[in-house]
Amino acid sequence: MKASIIFTGTGPILILTTYESLEDRKFIEKLAAKGIKKFIAYDVPLDQVKEQYGQHFDAVMGDVKQTDDLRVLDFDGHRIFYSFSLHELGSSFVYEAAA
Repeated sequence: MKASIIFTGTGPILILTTYESLEDRKFIEKLAAKGIKKFIAYDVPLDQVKEQYGQHFDAVMGDVKQTDDLRVLDFDGHRIFYSFSLHELGSSFVYEAAA
């Protein structure tokens, strides 16, 4: 499991995923199916996310209604944006669907 911040047109979302790479075609297709066809993504340390979200993290991981390959942990863009240091984010992955 890994955690990533996805910056979309409506703001950042924080996701948990089993995909090894943000560049995985199936991952991109999963986001596209949710209407996200253009994004900038960063991996964030899973331990930091677990610590920061505590019981909410555990609840999302235990939610049997969500699929195992992609779970949205947080969609409050303001909270996400101010919870992670931009200086500590690694390399980004930028994706834009062909017109």
